[in-house]
Amino acid sequence: MPRVPKPLPPTATPPAPSTPTALGNLFAGTSGWAYPTWKPGFYPSTVPQKKFLEYYASQLTSVEVNYTFRTLPTTKMLEDWLAATPASFRFSFKAPQRITHFKRLRECEADVAQFIEALAPVRAVNRLGLLLFQLPPNYKADPERLASFLALPTLRAATAPPIAFEFRHESCFTEETYAILREHNAALCIAESDDLTTPEVHTATTHTCFRLRRNGGYTPSEIAAFAKRFRLLAQQRDTYIYFKHEDEPTGALNAASLLTALRTQPAGKE
Repeated sequence: MPRVPKPLPPTATPPAPSTPTALGNLFAGTSGWAYPTWKPGFYPSTVPQKKFLEYYASQLTSVEVNYTFRTLPTTKMLEDWLAATPASFRFSFKAPQRITHFKRLRECEADVAQFIEALAPVRAVNRLGLLLFQLPPNYKADPERLASFLALPTLRAATAPPIAFEFRHESCFTEETYAILREHNAALCIAESDDLTTPEVHTATTHTCFRLRRNGGYTPSEIAAFAKRFRLLAQQRDTYIYFKHEDEPTGALNAASLLTALRTQPAGKE
């Protein structure tokens, strides 16, 4: 994709509140919502911070919660988030750094079980999107370790949530890695940044995940192309798209534009 360094203006008129129409099994948002600097570009100046999530969910259909990278949420916290969002809204969660960065997928069965158990309130009401395991940039391919991790009982159980792996070292982008992910119905997270782009390989049959992190955001023509591409994917599997979170509201505006394009593009024009 062409580089477009110019961001959307943070002073753009924010979208009007509404309950977004569900788009089947396609969900789009950003990695987080609690950014006061998204005023007035995304959040209207009259919306208090305690109402950010409620307003966010009036525009977007999912969020990737990065909070869980460092701290597990309390039941009360999750219940409040659920109450602030419609039934069609989905929460995805980043796996704790203890699993991905400290233990680097080794000997962490108890940690994985604790992580999944902490999300029980979200799972109980079918509001859980997927779990993202983002590996550090210096994590090199280790097929045996990956296979062993995916064989953990908590991830093999029939009730296990959908998972995705974001690898940030090029050695991981091999057919051997993809084969292991396919065997366990784990998605390769297709991530794009200024430094690295993951090959678009869909390894899970039930879900897929995109993290669009390019600095400066995406142009209207690129958003329109995304809409066509993701609509086709969503005919085959649950499709989650998360734009970059940053001080400017570019990612949130991109996500809102994508959802608008998906609702307004004539079907069958792909």
